[in-house]
Amino acid sequence: MSGAEPSSAGAGAGNGQHAAVDIRAAAQHEEPRQTSMSGPLNLRSDRRPPPAQRAFSRQVSLGSGVTVMGMDRGGRNGGRPGQRALPRSGKSLGVLNHSGGLGPDGAPRRGGDFSMFRTKSTLSKQNSMLPSRIKEELDGVDLDRVEGQPAGRPADVDPLNKSVPAGRYFAALRGPELDEVRDYEDILLPKDEVWPFLLRFPIGCFGVCLGLGSQAILWGALAASPAMGFLRVTPMINVAVWLLATAVLVATSVTYALKCVFYFEAIRREFFHPVRVNFFFTPSIAAMFLAIGLPRAFAPARLHPAVWCAFVAPLFALELKIYGQWLSGGKRRLCKVANPSSHLSVVGNFVGAILAARVGWEEAGKFLWAIGVSHYIVVFVTLYQRLPTNEALPMELHPVYSMFIATPSAASLAWAAIYGSFDAVARTFFFMALFLYMSLVVRINFFRGFRFSIAWWSYTFPMTTASLATVKYAEAVPCFTSRALALSLSLMSTTMVSLLLVSTLLHAFYWRSLFPNDLAIAITKDRQGGAGRPHGKGRKAGKRVNDIKRWAKQVPLSVVSSITKSNSADKEEEEKTD
Repeated sequence: MSGAEPSSAGAGAGNGQHAAVDIRAAAQHEEPRQTSMSGPLNLRSDRRPPPAQRAFSRQVSLGSGVTVMGMDRGGRNGGRPGQRALPRSGKSLGVLNHSGGLGPDGAPRRGGDFSMFRTKSTLSKQNSMLPSRIKEELDGVDLDRVEGQPAGRPADVDPLNKSVPAGRYFAALRGPELDEVRDYEDILLPKDEVWPFLLRFPIGCFGVCLGLGSQAILWGALAASPAMGFLRVTPMINVAVWLLATAVLVATSVTYALKCVFYFEAIRREFFHPVRVNFFFTPSIAAMFLAIGLPRAFAPARLHPAVWCAFVAPLFALELKIYGQWLSGGKRRLCKVANPSSHLSVVGNFVGAILAARVGWEEAGKFLWAIGVSHYIVVFVTLYQRLPTNEALPMELHPVYSMFIATPSAASLAWAAIYGSFDAVARTFFFMALFLYMSLVVRINFFRGFRFSIAWWSYTFPMTTASLATVKYAEAVPCFTSRALALSLSLMSTTMVSLLLVSTLLHAFYWRSLFPNDLAIAITKDRQGGAGRPHGKGRKAGKRVNDIKRWAKQVPLSVVSSITKSNSADKEEEEKTD
């Protein structure tokens, strides 16, 4: 079809000819881009439109479909005064970092469209605002054929790609929580614009609640422990830290609940993330920390069992989902997605066991402890030996390595809470945590060389849990060494929490750099183009060789020998002819 200008198409419609709809690639009106997919396409109807019908032109964007629609009342498309912008993504036909620029009236135009991550109910309300005739015309155009795609393309070609494979995140992202896009990767949203706050608010913010909630428990234990009585810790510190932890948890929960309401598709993408999926356990764990660390001045003699049921129910339901994926295999089997943050999916069982002992349900606590220790062994062995099937972890994923300390420390505390004594089993898990603590502390360079982020709060919860276990050990074995160890670990954890709290407040309110654009949720399922992709041919060649080897193992030996003989006979004949 010919690339007629909008004015010529509109003139044809006004002279009684067939009505024409001009669909183009997204570009500016003054200087249209010349790309391999930017050729205009005229779709003509079989009947003549009535004179009063509006003709219109649309520009199609690869990221979000229809982006710009121009129309006027005179039946001619392409009119400037009647144009209005429809949603578009930050990427159009492979053009990165697109900014909106100025509209036809000189006003700034919004360059990025974040509606692809909005909740579907919100999108349906927005679509209902369009005129019914325009909606019918939009539904009648086959955008797949316009973009050069076949008419029945599969759902996984959708640029949103809700179900991104776990290995795709490891390959495309880097950083403390796999939140930085590599140089040769592309995203769906504009990089040069500041995204809405809710879209930039990650699930990892609940790590702050874990650090503060565990500190409230620690200061309560230091004030009540007879082995640490020489410190003369006032219980008011426990009250102040508990109130701060409660306020932070309420604020974080409300903010993330709003994100669930308005940007549920972004929540879904976070759930598919191999690291962030484990942080979905943190709201329940933080709430259980507050219940366990409740100040003695306000806490009853025994908590009501409904508290345990309310906090453990969502955690147990999520465990059934995650553990089922580990057990059944597939793309999200444990040996494929295991990383240090996987300890968060296990440590919740031990915290729930401690809370069960506080409410008087020892059997429920034993049940959770058994689930936790069985899966802890599997996770620990998988992470320790690093199977060849594991995805390579980025070097910056170091703060969450401290999670190795949290699980055995929580297991020892849970066993002591259930059985009432820090016996041999509790001490065994405590000594495991102590050795892992020392093995990480001596590797100072292991935790250096990356910028501050919310991921740094992953240090606080494991350090505080180890300090709590040391205080319990000092009560069971009162001596100078145990008390000095408990005091030193408690000071280290409290100092770390204080420094991170001050740094977080400075980055949030002074530098305003705490919540950058969350690029991790905007990656595509497939790499965009082959430019900059390292070792693409080598990977294909290696895969082809592996396929040949696998086929050679599966076919019978007689078939392989016959093929070998035929090949050798062909070579002999070629030598004779030569």
